[in-house]
Amino acid sequence: METTQLGFPPLTMAVFVGIALGALLLDMVTHRDEKPITLLRASVWSVFWVAISLAFAGFLYVQHGPDIASLFITGYALEKVLSVDNLFVFMAIFAWFKVPDGLRHRVLYWGIIGAIVFRGIFVVIGTGLLAFGPWVEILFAVIVAWTAVMMLRSEEGDEEEDYSQHMAYRFAQKLFPVWPKLYGHNFFVSRKKLEIEVQKPENSGISLATKGKIFATPLLLCLFVVEVSDVLFAFDSVPAVIAVSREPLIVYSAMLFAILGLRTLYFVLEALKRYLVHLEKAVIVLLFFIAGKLALNATNHLFHHGISIDPDTSLLIVLVVLAIGIVASALFPEKEEAQTDSL
Repeated sequence: METTQLGFPPLTMAVFVGIALGALLLDMVTHRDEKPITLLRASVWSVFWVAISLAFAGFLYVQHGPDIASLFITGYALEKVLSVDNLFVFMAIFAWFKVPDGLRHRVLYWGIIGAIVFRGIFVVIGTGLLAFGPWVEILFAVIVAWTAVMMLRSEEGDEEEDYSQHMAYRFAQKLFPVWPKLYGHNFFVSRKKLEIEVQKPENSGISLATKGKIFATPLLLCLFVVEVSDVLFAFDSVPAVIAVSREPLIVYSAMLFAILGLRTLYFVLEALKRYLVHLEKAVIVLLFFIAGKLALNATNHLFHHGISIDPDTSLLIVLVVLAIGIVASALFPEKEEAQTDSL
């Protein structure tokens, strides 16, 4: 059978590209309004995106067998679970910038487009680096473990971050003069329009920068912070999924299908965040597990000890840890959450 440079036949590549482009187009045309997305609607769409991903897994099963399908599902589930912490960060960013619910999916849409592009770049680089030997896997293991430790420390500190000091925020301010208020759903607004705005009584204390024909709005600053936060997240999520498979198409397709459902998953998690108080702990456990898996793979190549974790076991561990996090949240809510409910 003829194969591409990625090791898969043209039919598989064509199906993957076709589904991915179709899904992006569907996402674009179905979430164009500026109305808040209800929990019911977000849940239905989240189930739909999972179904699309499982359909592609079924195609892989028919065309390439159960092992390839299992690798894809494991990578997909892992990326989906690890994305939970990223979405919690997005919630904090939106709250800090005071972005209305109706505008959040607009920022998320462009954020996800950026995530798809940067994931592709990181997957190519990450899988290419593995050619340099098992020491790269050890480096990946250290990165993933370090991320888990940082998450543990942030849980203990629980301090609100000042995003005005974020590197993406300061970088955007250097590129464009900033209008301090939201201007509809616009990322940019012209000087001509703002010259009218400053004349309004509610804007009497605001003055325009002397230079610049185009001004950035807080929505653009928010998008910059979201994009850079996601890029930083990719530094640990990409090595984690590479721990499942070294095949670039498996890694990227698993991540892409997981990313496609993140916009609607965000609104599900936002509604249920107060009830999923132990889910982040499950993510931390999985990061330590992935770091250990990467270390086992690397040391097996170096010392041939023969110890490894197969894809089916990895998938089972991911699902069990996720389920434990959800069940623990239901059975053992945090005290402060319980107090909030009683008020």
